[in-house]
Order: sequence, then C-alpha cells, then structure tokens
Amino acid sequence: MTDRIQKNINKLSAKEKKKIETLLVLIKTGHFSNLDLKKLKNRNDIFRVRKGDIRIIFQKNDEKITVLAIERRSDTTYNEF
Repeated sequence: MTDRIQKNINKLSAKEKKKIETLLVLIKTGHFSNLDLKKLKNRNDIFRVRKGDIRIIFQKNDEKITVLAIERRSDTTYNEF
C-alpha cells in the first residue's frame, strides 16, 4: 500500500477500518456481486466501490487487482483518475 493510502486509512475510525478490510477481501477475491461497484467514466479498467462516504478505487487488469486509493468522498476524490 502506498503511503497516501495508509495515511487515509489512519484517519478513519475503527468501525470504518473494519468495513474497508471486509471490502478489500471481497475485491481481492473477485466477489463483486454484493458491492456498490461502478466503472469510472472513460476508463475500462478502473472501478470504485462505495460504502457510505468511503471510496475504494482500484484497477483491474486481467486477473491483477491494484488498489489505487482509499478515502472519504470529497470534491477531489476522483480527480486523478
């Protein structure tokens, strides 16, 4: 995980961290059916999962999944993607 992702996780409550942990397990195992999953506009390989105001943005290439960001929803959440 990048330093930025870790910094954002450290700002979250214990309850939110538990939610993220559960979501990451589902993402890594490919169980997307019960997730609020959406493909980002103009990108075929980048997706976001939403749980409340928390967003997990990840890239899926073939069978490889790379987490790009974990953060609270804000006006700048999706700017770099």
